[in-house]
Amino acid sequence: MNARVGSGRPVGPDAGRVSLFLAVALIGVLAIIGLAYDGAGQLRTMQRADNLAAEAARAGGQAIDLGQLLLDGTTLLDQPAARTAVGNYLASVDGVERWEVDFAVAGDNSTLTVNLELDYDTVFLDLFGFADNITVPGTATATLLTTTNR
Repeated sequence: MNARVGSGRPVGPDAGRVSLFLAVALIGVLAIIGLAYDGAGQLRTMQRADNLAAEAARAGGQAIDLGQLLLDGTTLLDQPAARTAVGNYLASVDGVERWEVDFAVAGDNSTLTVNLELDYDTVFLDLFGFADNITVPGTATATLLTTTNR
């Protein structure tokens, strides 16, 4: 038991000191808070990357090859125009620096796949020696579908 002097404060070996357990536990709690905060931030960035890829794929999917359509009624994507539309859309958005577009034709359908990467800047985890940036991918595919009304 610690003795008390006039002011009522304890005087003894633990007066005003933080215990070793409390110091270690505080570091652990801060690490868990950092994991939760930066994990949620990374998930938000993943959702944003997928949403941006989907919007870019929709923008590129509007580029129908009109010459081919008028020639024989076949609906195909105009690949250079689609790539330009994707690039224009992604240029208007902050944070997208790396992206690519892939085209494929399966039967009567043309598809356009947009892959992009966003960077998430960690807030707490870099204090504990983890990476300062996390690269987050986003992917979406648009399929050109046409209908005929008769």
